[in-house]
Amino acid sequence: MTLQKLVPKSEIERICRFIESYVSKAHAAGAVLGLSGGIDSAVVAFLVAKSLGKEKVLGVLMFEDDSKNSNDYKDARSVASQLEIPTLELGITPIVSSVTDRLHMADRNLSRLTLANIKSRSRMILLYGLANQRNLLVAGTGDKSEIELGYFTKYGDGGVDFLPIGHLYKTEVLALGKTLGVPRRIITKPSSPRLWKNQRATDELPADYPILDLILTELFEHGQDPTTIARDLRLNDDMIARALDLHQQSRHKRFMPKSLRRIVPKG
Repeated sequence: MTLQKLVPKSEIERICRFIESYVSKAHAAGAVLGLSGGIDSAVVAFLVAKSLGKEKVLGVLMFEDDSKNSNDYKDARSVASQLEIPTLELGITPIVSSVTDRLHMADRNLSRLTLANIKSRSRMILLYGLANQRNLLVAGTGDKSEIELGYFTKYGDGGVDFLPIGHLYKTEVLALGKTLGVPRRIITKPSSPRLWKNQRATDELPADYPILDLILTELFEHGQDPTTIARDLRLNDDMIARALDLHQQSRHKRFMPKSLRRIVPKG
């Protein structure tokens, strides 16, 4: 089993046409995105700058105070420098502290996940504040591998206006990164949401991305049953089951909030 062959240059052109058309139809002045130093945000930055022009892209570095000397921060800065796009540095530590201080009035023991989601939603607030002020659209950096498993924060990094790479699996995003000229150190570094120290995506997902992307493709594009996938890929059944569980449990993240259907009186 293999993923359908992606032609990076053709896909880049297709995505750029999509971005240009979407922003134009919204009568927006350009796009804003968060630069995290990771592969997804780097690829989206390259794509948006290529399609709209560097002067119409705003990159925002939203790090915590203790992350200003990290490699991620340096990589985020290097992407902005390479693309020559305007940037802003808006630290999130004061926002996160303010929110957690309030929540501590109700519950002193905030979980690591609660704190992580507060960080992600703080970034969303800043991006939309800038978008509103400057008539920009928020470009999302989520990829299909993580969207299908709900590996994002609802109304955090999932709160965006459009998703340039939302249809691409992580391994395909990496292929685009190589073609676009994303620095090798960003392409090869372990993927991470960067919401707590030493967080790695592969520690929280059912498998590393090359295998995970095959599982997701067989499940959701080819409609294969889990037993067949496990046999053909020589994987443990539990790995497939976990991917399915994550997909089903996170369904609410991928759709508008549920409501009852309106009943219209007859006659």
